[in-house]
Amino acid sequence: MNLLSFRGGIHPPHSKSMTEHLPVEKALEPETVVIPLQQHIGAPCQAIVEVGEKVKVGQKIGEAGGFVSAPVHSSVSGTVKKIEKRMIINGTGTCVVIESDGLNEIHESVVPKGDVETLEPKEILDIINEAGIVGMGGAGFPTRVKLSPPPDKKIDVLIVNGAECEPYLTADHRLMLETPEDVVYGLRAVMKVLGLEKAYIAIENNKMDAVLSVKEAAKEYPGIQVVTVKTKYPQGGEKQLIYACSQREVPSGALPMDAGAVVSNVATMSAISKAIRTGMPLIERICTVTGDGIVEPKNIMIKNGTRISEIVAQAGGYKGDPGKLILGGPMMGFAQFTDNLPSTKTTSGVLVFTEEQARLPEYNPCIRCGKCVDICPSFVQPFAISAYSLNGMFDMAEKYNAMDCIECGSCSFICPSKRPLLHSIRMAKREIISKRRKTK
Repeated sequence: MNLLSFRGGIHPPHSKSMTEHLPVEKALEPETVVIPLQQHIGAPCQAIVEVGEKVKVGQKIGEAGGFVSAPVHSSVSGTVKKIEKRMIINGTGTCVVIESDGLNEIHESVVPKGDVETLEPKEILDIINEAGIVGMGGAGFPTRVKLSPPPDKKIDVLIVNGAECEPYLTADHRLMLETPEDVVYGLRAVMKVLGLEKAYIAIENNKMDAVLSVKEAAKEYPGIQVVTVKTKYPQGGEKQLIYACSQREVPSGALPMDAGAVVSNVATMSAISKAIRTGMPLIERICTVTGDGIVEPKNIMIKNGTRISEIVAQAGGYKGDPGKLILGGPMMGFAQFTDNLPSTKTTSGVLVFTEEQARLPEYNPCIRCGKCVDICPSFVQPFAISAYSLNGMFDMAEKYNAMDCIECGSCSFICPSKRPLLHSIRMAKREIISKRRKTK
């Protein structure tokens, strides 16, 4: 088989066997949800409900706060109890706390919006916008913005990311197996928005059952090509998928649209399909709860705003004392110090390591082996950027293209000296961004 791929990358253990064959279960109804008004990259939403107000499932509770923003909706019916700052995944943010009445009464605005064949491109874009759909692969970039490139940026490559290259996670895999028609329908809608006749759905070759499933769903649409990409991390990166499918390189410091490409996740396509066909905005998603620190790993359909502790409890709870809790995958996910946090539109996984697995190795001096350079999918020199960062020489780190780092963690994984390369590169990027903001 001629597999598409990119240059560089690593091969971490898949660790997907715990959940890859388990059908998605519907989560228990949460008694209370805590819905952050910022679940996306960009400006936070502004609450449009008040304490004491009755709300229904699918009702908009937060209006977008800027061009790069996406509205949020209630995932339950019930009463707004509080609107206050709470701890969220990346710090603190204003949240709407809703006590469920258990009735799941659907809001009047949730009605089918039409059919992809008859809707105009702008109408589809408006539906995507009103449904609060964001990139569900982890970044949370508002989809309406991604599908609205400037007039001078011609898009002729559209790729749907079904790679799911992060170890442990199987949420996208199960989605493609169980509801492939939603992925294809959403993709057809996006093709219409962008005015394209052709598109790719890229799936790694460790999910051949998903490849067959999606191919069957797409067989009536010759413009949709399901391609098998090599199982390699970070195969699901935007720039890596663009190269694998089109052999185009995104220039340093540029965006995919500068290479004429748009990449979006399979779960995002499914959310678009539901928004058009049922009118339901993005209020739930599939989440993989897994790891050796979980009693009964599984894939669960969770409502936005469900506490992580409740999600863990539905997977049997912790096995012993948890060593590390990560939201997302082990490579690009975010470690958390508490499980008293709400899930969001981008909570693709809840991963728990045992104490032994979580123990960090002691690191040694760099031996100049160059392995981090060989495997870097962004073609930067991690060892050099790290050294400059650790010495406070952030201008030099910038000259070595630190901002091109996609923070995949491949360099730290491959380093024989176990040096914390990614951590120091992230520090350099933060300092560079801070300096740029101050000089504006």
